[in-house]
Amino acid sequence: MPYFETADGTRLSYEDYGTGTPIVFVASWALSADMWEYQVRFFVEQGYRCVLMDRRGHGRSDRPSTGYDIDTRADDLATLIEHLDLREITLVGHSAGGGEVARYLARHGEDRVARVAFVAAVLPFLKRTDDNPEGVPEFLCEATVSQFQTDRPKWFDQRAQGFFATHLGNDVSPGLVDLTTRQCLETSPWATIEVWRSTFHADHRATLRAITVPTLIVHGAADQSANIDLTGRRTAKLVPGNVYKEYPTAGHGLFATHKDQLNADILELIRG
Repeated sequence: MPYFETADGTRLSYEDYGTGTPIVFVASWALSADMWEYQVRFFVEQGYRCVLMDRRGHGRSDRPSTGYDIDTRADDLATLIEHLDLREITLVGHSAGGGEVARYLARHGEDRVARVAFVAAVLPFLKRTDDNPEGVPEFLCEATVSQFQTDRPKWFDQRAQGFFATHLGNDVSPGLVDLTTRQCLETSPWATIEVWRSTFHADHRATLRAITVPTLIVHGAADQSANIDLTGRRTAKLVPGNVYKEYPTAGHGLFATHKDQLNADILELIRG
């Protein structure tokens, strides 16, 4: 397993498959690079290079006590891209990973980026403020943190079926539900809370308005983790000239339940 070192000395794990034009996959909060297993083989077989990393506190990476703010996480992503000297990249970010992609663009520009896909991304801004009245009150963010500190496994277990929207007939095995829950619980408890808080407070509105590369936005209409009215639909109104797609029966875990449709849409973005 290769590693690279960030500016503060943290060692982060990454994976690198295939050759050709690179696609960099940025995982969800609490999930590791393993979440992309249904995308990696597909795109390698299509002739692309797939690069993935475990953010700090996640997967096989180091578990420091600091660096979970959105700026540092975006800089970690930049360090990986520069470490491998990747160019003409397609950046694909899921959930909180979408926020890291947006912040990467804000801090490091589009010079190395050819296109972007925001998949069930937690954008543009969750926190309720005077200029964001449709946002979520701060106390609800901290109420969730309190649940993590009381019984973190229970919190993930109670949301596992909703994550995949199994109530809408999505074919998800008990094994896949269990695997995803275990991946979440393997994430550092400290990182789980700090990335949650950082994601909640990150305002990406100005960044999204400034994107100039082709952008795909995909969101599930049944997403219980990132409500589509608060996230996907608002994001689509901000990014110039984006392609916006809603999956009517998809939840947050559409990378698995709707993998064929998602892979086809990302491939269309790249080839288009």
